[in-house]
Amino acid sequence: MSRIDYDLSMIRGVVFDMDGVLSPSTVNVREDGTLERHSNVKDGYAIQYALRRGLHLAVISGARDLTMEPAYKSLGIKDVYFHCGHKVATLHSWMEKHGLAPEEVAFIGDDIPDIKAMMEVGLRVTPADGAVEVKGIATYISPVKGGQGVARDLISQILSAKGEWLLDDAYDW
Repeated sequence: MSRIDYDLSMIRGVVFDMDGVLSPSTVNVREDGTLERHSNVKDGYAIQYALRRGLHLAVISGARDLTMEPAYKSLGIKDVYFHCGHKVATLHSWMEKHGLAPEEVAFIGDDIPDIKAMMEVGLRVTPADGAVEVKGIATYISPVKGGQGVARDLISQILSAKGEWLLDDAYDW
C-alpha cells in the first residue's frame, strides 16, 4: 500500500533534481575546486528498473558541474539537463517530447529553485531533509533523505501501484 495520497498508477514520468535528491545536499570540494558527489546504489537499481518498466525519467539540475552526467547516462537516463536556471521551460519541453500531461508527472525537488517546476506537475515530492519551503508545497514528503534512497522510495511506490514492482524480471540482471 502506498504512503502517497495520489493515484500513482497515472504516473508515466519522473523528474529528479540532482543535489539534495539523487545526491546528498552536501558535496565534498577537492583541493582543485572540483566537486565530489555521491549517489545511492539502491536509487540506481530502481532507476534502471523503472526505465525497463517504461517510465520516462529525467534529471533537471541547476548544477554547472557536469561530472555526474556520465553516471546518469550509464543508468539509462537519456534526458539529463544541467545548468538549468529556469527549470520550468526545460520541464515543459521534456513533457512535450514524451507526450506527458502534468498529472502524469512526478518531480522530486528539495530546495527553492525547484518550487516553480514542482508546481507544474501533478505529484510534488521532497526528501525528508528538503527545505521547509518545498515541504510546504509537496504532495509527499518522503521519510528518506536526499541521496539516501528517495528515488527508490518513490519509484517502488509508483511501480507497486501499477503492479510492476518485484516482477520476475527484477531478479534478472
